Amino acid sequence: MTQKSRVLIYSHDTFGLGHLRRCQGLAEAIVENFEHASVMILSGSPIIGSFEYRSRVDFVRVPGVIKLRNGEYTSLNPKIDIDETLSLRSSIIEHTASIYRPDIFIVDKEPYGLRGEVRPTLSLLKKQGTRLVLGLRDVLDDQEILAQEWARKDSYRALSDLYDDIWVYGLPSIYDPLAGLPISEAVRDKIVFTGYLRRQLPRFDPNHPQPFDGDPFILVTPGGGADGIELVDWVLRAYEAQERPLFPALIVLGPFMAHNDQLGFFERAQSLRNVKTMRFTPQLEPLINDAVALVGMGGYNTFCEALSFDKPTLLIPRVVPRREQAIRAEQAEKLGLCTHLPIDDYPDVNAITEALADLPERPLPSQHFVPGLLDGWETIRELLTPFLEAPALKRSLP
Repeated sequence: MTQKSRVLIYSHDTFGLGHLRRCQGLAEAIVENFEHASVMILSGSPIIGSFEYRSRVDFVRVPGVIKLRNGEYTSLNPKIDIDETLSLRSSIIEHTASIYRPDIFIVDKEPYGLRGEVRPTLSLLKKQGTRLVLGLRDVLDDQEILAQEWARKDSYRALSDLYDDIWVYGLPSIYDPLAGLPISEAVRDKIVFTGYLRRQLPRFDPNHPQPFDGDPFILVTPGGGADGIELVDWVLRAYEAQERPLFPALIVLGPFMAHNDQLGFFERAQSLRNVKTMRFTPQLEPLINDAVALVGMGGYNTFCEALSFDKPTLLIPRVVPRREQAIRAEQAEKLGLCTHLPIDDYPDVNAITEALADLPERPLPSQHFVPGLLDGWETIRELLTPFLEAPALKRSLP
């Protein structure tokens, strides 16, 4: 019987949807391209079960934590303090890895995981001969802040001593997240820029809503929504003022937006004939595909969706607790891939109105060709092939 390859993916998931959706896409790409591979996702996201998964993809949910706007963490369960929660998470992660015995372990963004919770698992799997991969989004944070943070967490040691490969899901022509950091040439040799991760329409496309009976509309998404209050409020102010004609807008608020804020936005939208709201959909891609333009905060997945479905895009990035979104938006605007409105301009109604009115006529991202821009999955398949296409060479089970 053919022995299946096993891939374990860790996502700490403390804020929004970005980490989970990146790991979900990675898992599905692996099983689609490697018929004898199975994938297990370790995640703290409370909505991981809301998404559909291909056969041979499963998940283990660890206790959830929340990253606050000040950068601190707290437990999702108010009866368990953060230290107890992190201890539980670390134990579950290590136990899962010891039983699952993956051929490849892919860690998303944090070299040691949330507050070092993956450190024991990395040491265990290193001894077992598991291939260890650190996956990084295109932008992590302001480089000076990142250098200090990684020095404090001893992350450079993980890059040199533990990880076999470092994948950056982007292109150096747009941004190099490790530029200027004190890493050795040996670590630099481990880095592969894959290109961005293309989003696709779901395999099973149910009858998704036609919010304005087939008329063109702008889609507004603050991602998870927890930090998207200003964006949604700002957009609504433009439609309430009606200083210029605007395409209708569908606003998807996000599953992590506070309940009272959602209710307030629902009520305001009901008084506007050309604005509709939704709380959440696990399949946003069909709506992006149908829209004439996209408004978002500038998170990694929103940016990938804008590129994949080739939509004129307005990014209004947050700047706390990280400047990641602002850096991405600024770099992308320089290349003509989007337009960018600083959150410092909030709540200037004229600024948001002008940006929304002009947006549908902006150039498409594809009109500013960047070689290899969306080659992420193809590159990752090539990187994984030596390890997932030869099951006879895998470790023997005990």
